[in-house]
Amino acid sequence: MAESIREITSGFDSFQRRSATPTAREWRLHGTLFLLTVVSTIIAGIVLASPEPSISAPPLRSLSDYILYIPLSYIYSIAAYFKLAFLHPQLIANGAAFSASLLAILFSHEMGHYLACRYYGVDATMPYFIPAPPMFLAGTFGAFIKIRSPIPTRRALFDIGLAGPLAGFIVALPIALVGLWIMGEPLPQTEGIFFNDPLLFRLMARVLGVRLDPNSPINPYYMAAWIGLLVTSLNLMPVGQLDGGHGTFAVFGQKAHRVIGRVAFVSVAVLAVFGYWWHGSPSGFLFTILLGIMMRVRHPEPPVMEPLGTKRVVIAMLTLLVFVLSCAPFPITIK
Repeated sequence: MAESIREITSGFDSFQRRSATPTAREWRLHGTLFLLTVVSTIIAGIVLASPEPSISAPPLRSLSDYILYIPLSYIYSIAAYFKLAFLHPQLIANGAAFSASLLAILFSHEMGHYLACRYYGVDATMPYFIPAPPMFLAGTFGAFIKIRSPIPTRRALFDIGLAGPLAGFIVALPIALVGLWIMGEPLPQTEGIFFNDPLLFRLMARVLGVRLDPNSPINPYYMAAWIGLLVTSLNLMPVGQLDGGHGTFAVFGQKAHRVIGRVAFVSVAVLAVFGYWWHGSPSGFLFTILLGIMMRVRHPEPPVMEPLGTKRVVIAMLTLLVFVLSCAPFPITIK
């Protein structure tokens, strides 16, 4: 996810090629968060793969029943899914497959940033994985690293910013291939939430001879890749200190970064309106709010703005292609 870069307040002499070795306490913290995220994403995978269970509504006999109705309904729903999973162990296997696939993409993304920081001697934490409550989103709020020292050069900014989404995209490719390969036959048309396919899925499906249909059964590999590509496309938005913002700043400089970021914000805001109008989904407004927040975070300029060179310009164009392949302008349709 987006990395936080501290504003540079000292001269270039303050930069040293150092990156602190994680302490035992940090290993415990990061390891615990990762294990909790494994559990929460397994539960999310079970929920995604399960049919709608029969859930008993909480009684409404007293004032306390009304006050506790929502939390009790949530607990009853979780219990119903757990019961269904233990009666059908294949659901647990599907949940584990979803968790492993999604976390492989997120882990690769964050390790791309982390290893690039280590290469340039920039002090950064190991990835923080953030678990989400059961039945909420994909079982995780994502992952991030925190950069604790300034980034010294333009090339370092470029490499650190884009290493993450490119690594995550590479890992997502085979997972997407498997998810499309085992895609089931479409079910009768129903109402509900449908996941619209990014361009990469559409191209892969054409090569594989697979028919994409919003009513096709969801499998764990498809969903993990779909979420991974959504995360990749959001991070590659050329705004603020998102990964795409780092790349845009490194390639075009501060003024162009600010202008491009505003254009991206307006474009997403317009798409949000059309997404709600055409697809009944408010997700675009959430993305607009996120970008609005990121725009308010000033992007510091590295003290050394050397030329990027031809190789990095080519990588920048490939990264733009990755964004196009990963992006779904209207990710969700609600009928």
